[in-house]
Amino acid sequence: MSSGTLYDKVWERHKVGELPNGEDQLFVGLHLMHEVTSPQAFGMLRERDLDVAFPERTFATTDHIIPTTPEERERPFADEQAETMLQALERNTEEAGIEFFDLDSGKQGIAHVVGPELGLTQPGQTIVCGDSHTSTHGAFGAVAMGIGTSQIRDVLATGCIAAEKMDVRRVEVTGELGDGVGAKDLILHIIGELGVDGGVGHVYEYAGEAIERLDMEGRLAVCNMSIEGGARAGYINPDQTTYEYLRGREYAPEGEEWDRLMEYWESVASEPDAKYDDVVTVDADDLEPMVTWGVNPGQVVGVTEPVPGPDEFAGKDRDNAEKAYEHMGVEPGETMEGYDVDVAFLGTCTNGRVSDFREAAAVLEGETVDPDVRALAVPGSETVRKQCEAEGIAEVFEEAGFQWRRAGCSMCLAMNGDALEGDEVCASSSNRNFVGRQGSKDGRTVLMSPAMVAAAAVEGEIADARAFGGDA
Repeated sequence: MSSGTLYDKVWERHKVGELPNGEDQLFVGLHLMHEVTSPQAFGMLRERDLDVAFPERTFATTDHIIPTTPEERERPFADEQAETMLQALERNTEEAGIEFFDLDSGKQGIAHVVGPELGLTQPGQTIVCGDSHTSTHGAFGAVAMGIGTSQIRDVLATGCIAAEKMDVRRVEVTGELGDGVGAKDLILHIIGELGVDGGVGHVYEYAGEAIERLDMEGRLAVCNMSIEGGARAGYINPDQTTYEYLRGREYAPEGEEWDRLMEYWESVASEPDAKYDDVVTVDADDLEPMVTWGVNPGQVVGVTEPVPGPDEFAGKDRDNAEKAYEHMGVEPGETMEGYDVDVAFLGTCTNGRVSDFREAAAVLEGETVDPDVRALAVPGSETVRKQCEAEGIAEVFEEAGFQWRRAGCSMCLAMNGDALEGDEVCASSSNRNFVGRQGSKDGRTVLMSPAMVAAAAVEGEIADARAFGGDA
């Protein structure tokens, strides 16, 4: 059993007690909310005539269903179901006294982009949201988990959830990322090495020199995809990179409160002699830009590496590979380089931040999107959009031929009408390539970094972004 890790310390600081079923009652420091998974929870509270216990600890935004063109964002939405969900969120947050980053706030965006950029996400917190990619916030040294609707009800009513403590696996990443290789490539490589089920029953502590060199937005991308590796959560111990990113943000503490919390933040970092349930080492040297070839994030290779053959798998992994070959139309032994794409999509809670758009813009500068490619750039928040427009990044995208959109989840899960059609192939900076994920059961998704999405958009096929000289 682990001891002395950040996970152990934060868990114990927030543990209220042990429940009869063996789970722990855990106090929640920050609750993020969106329009899709919260209406039913508020309905449950009304049935029991309960109030929200800690409205000041809950913040809401709208992301999953929100249209991403200015015309479609006019109210009421053309999609009646989307309009109904947003109206419910507006009503529920107003009645409960919960701060809501609505369309007119200038702060609307994906929950996992908004929380960090506003300084709501802080080290040593317990953070929950009705979304599996809540693991993103672990980049700050928080214990962050996705929860279901009944747990949202519990958080609203009591400020607590019932949770089972996981084992802790330290993922030690040695070596140095090369030019044109970034955080997205690294986490795809880690999932490829450990498997999509490798983290079941665990949380991941990412560490090592390659992790320490990442900036905060790179760390957010790594922790975001912990859930794709089966881990309940993923985190990185806070350090000066964390504090420098957080300082001065709107909801970050100031003055004496900053000093007081800094003492706490430093105290929860894993001890040098901390004990882990498991330790694995992953080498980042010689890593190249990664692309998925199948229908889960673990079916991944370097862009110049051959797609593995069925004999390289056993059991259900071989069955899954056979299904992936057929769905994707890929041949074992061939590389993904040169695989035709129809759509290029840049955005999401994985890669929808300013640094992601800077990375892609470095590839797009002076280039033109292939005429047969439909290219969408969707900022992760309105704050990101405005910053990209101020820096001239949006102009680079539009001059290259991308559609420059407003903030939302968009084609990550296609709940807002941004979707693949038929068997289109999408070069995507998102986090899931499951069959049907982007709105068409025949659609095909290839996960990759922002730079690789930009390169694919220009070439009309999967291409090595390093040939463009862009910085990952």
